[in-house]
Amino acid sequence: MGWRLLWLLCAGGAAWSKTLRGGFVSSAARLEPWRPVARFQFRGDHAVLCVRITNVAAAVTKEARLHLFQAQEWQKLQNHIQDHSCTEKFSKAQLTMTVNHTEQNLTVSQIPYPETWYVFYVDKFTCEENYSESEDIQFEMVLLNPDAEGNPLDHFSAGESGLHEFYFLLVLAYFVTACIYAQSLWQTIKKHGPMHTVLKVLSIALLLQAGSALANYLHFSSYSKDGIGAPFMGSLAELCDIVSQIQMLYLLLSLCMGWTIGRMKKSHSRPLQWDSTPASTGIAVVVVVTQSFLLIWEQFEDTNHHSYHSHHGLASGLLIGLRVCLGLSLAAGLYQIITVERSTLKREFYITFAKACILWFLCHPCLATVSVIFREYQREKIVTIGVILCQCISMVILYRLFLSHSLYWEVSSLSSVTLPLTVSSGHKNRHRF
Repeated sequence: MGWRLLWLLCAGGAAWSKTLRGGFVSSAARLEPWRPVARFQFRGDHAVLCVRITNVAAAVTKEARLHLFQAQEWQKLQNHIQDHSCTEKFSKAQLTMTVNHTEQNLTVSQIPYPETWYVFYVDKFTCEENYSESEDIQFEMVLLNPDAEGNPLDHFSAGESGLHEFYFLLVLAYFVTACIYAQSLWQTIKKHGPMHTVLKVLSIALLLQAGSALANYLHFSSYSKDGIGAPFMGSLAELCDIVSQIQMLYLLLSLCMGWTIGRMKKSHSRPLQWDSTPASTGIAVVVVVTQSFLLIWEQFEDTNHHSYHSHHGLASGLLIGLRVCLGLSLAAGLYQIITVERSTLKREFYITFAKACILWFLCHPCLATVSVIFREYQREKIVTIGVILCQCISMVILYRLFLSHSLYWEVSSLSSVTLPLTVSSGHKNRHRF
């Protein structure tokens, strides 16, 4: 089991970094010859794969080699796996490196556009039935793309390039915004007005989003130097994003359910209120728990450190489906309220709130769908950057809405009963939070 675990760690390392360290194990390669040691999106004319080994004699004896396949070509072979023997399959590799020196470089050039390449370890035992125990080959593999000057020094794959700069600008934007608005927002929250709890929950979600952006920036900053980064910071960024998503789901769902239930139970002439019934509480808890489970499941399906994944796994597909259902359900509920609302101010309030909900829930599914028309290396950046910007815009809309006294007070303070998350016990101007 030990060798198998080591092989899996080496193969899984590609998901964590572009500098890989481990051991080439003949028995593992023989058992699972189609498991890649690494995958990387090369670009430009001077991309490099650098390999350093410690036991040259063992590598020469075992005739150790690295075979590189373009993703499309490899997929074609996989689709016709019965038509080719093991040896024939590896002979069709686009590039091959014989591992027989302490340090070797393989240049990947003439790439018309960035694409994914798979790296496989093969030796004389991989495709043979007879196998004898042999010494493992300890290695370090570094995958590099050319930088702006054409030198192979960039650890980022084509799909990750630009994300480091994006997170820097995002953190800078959060910092500048905090310097301008943090004090006035804090003073508003301290007043304990009707929007107190809503603003508090929204602010916590925003802080978590900012913390996620900062952790991602620190991870990518370290990653740019050694190709490994700071895995803890990457995990922390994903954790902050998961908690933020749950916070926002709870906020938006509670508000919309409160207004809808109030409409069903009260006449339209009565003020809005939120009746905390077992049914409404149960629905909210089930939806929040379901999204939490899917978000955590998604992290185990794809161990890359980013918040919006490739959508090939079952968890990612279910998560997108849940967001579509939530967005459409909340939009339908708010539409029913808007169509019968007589007050212009309240109608405008609901319309703006509906826009924020739709933008928050549907931006990810829409961008994931649109990204399909782009090349593989562009998809992650389109989804990641697009979703973050759309959700930031949604938060800005909600802040403007709830900080607008003329609109929010018109909706929430017409009587002693307040909106969800600021439920009154029946005494006028007394709020519980």
